[in-house]
Amino acid sequence: MTGASRGIGAAVARRFAAEGAHVVAVARTIGGLEELDDAIKALGGTATLVPVDLTEFEAIDRMALALFERFDRLDVLVGNAAILGTLSPVGHIEPRVFERVMALNVTANWRLMRAFDPLLRRAEAGRAIFVTSGITRHAPPYWGAYAASKSALETLVRIYAAEVAHTAVRVNLINPGPTRTRLRADAFPGENPETLPAPDAIAAAFVPLAEASCTLHGEWIAGDEWLAAQGSARQ
Repeated sequence: MTGASRGIGAAVARRFAAEGAHVVAVARTIGGLEELDDAIKALGGTATLVPVDLTEFEAIDRMALALFERFDRLDVLVGNAAILGTLSPVGHIEPRVFERVMALNVTANWRLMRAFDPLLRRAEAGRAIFVTSGITRHAPPYWGAYAASKSALETLVRIYAAEVAHTAVRVNLINPGPTRTRLRADAFPGENPETLPAPDAIAAAFVPLAEASCTLHGEWIAGDEWLAAQGSARQ
């Protein structure tokens, strides 16, 4: 689970722990990981904390090797970490900002696929879930870096899904929809966050995609719509 120190990543980590999973939590912020660890322990769960900057790409390879040596396999990979960058005309984006967005939102996820594909294949039913955004469904002005990175991620994930189609690994994309996160607040500073669902509300949508019984593959899932459908079904 990348980007696990706060927001959607932390919420999904807690939910998976509550479901009985041992969570490998990856993030740069040590304090946030420790808070997550406390929350998981309070749920009766366990976690392995991995403080790492995913743009230090060789660290991803080292992490994969360490997890192979300890666990032999990986049942579920969740690529959640992302940054917004800046909202500005394409011609005004600073090269260092664009490169940082692409490095974390795209290249780091490619490195995760590359490093963890062998571990997912060793699992009885390996599952990979990558977090995308509804921004890819249109091309709004000023969103150049973030929208381009998520569009690239989606294409990469679909290609990876096609390549593992004849294995037990299942790979999907999920768009959580508007959620009360720091990235959302940075993008829409004038928005009232209380009008948005909390990350814990959307975490439930990740569970079916992580289960061994999941048959979805290469799909783009609207998490908020899935939750709404589940709510309607219970009424």
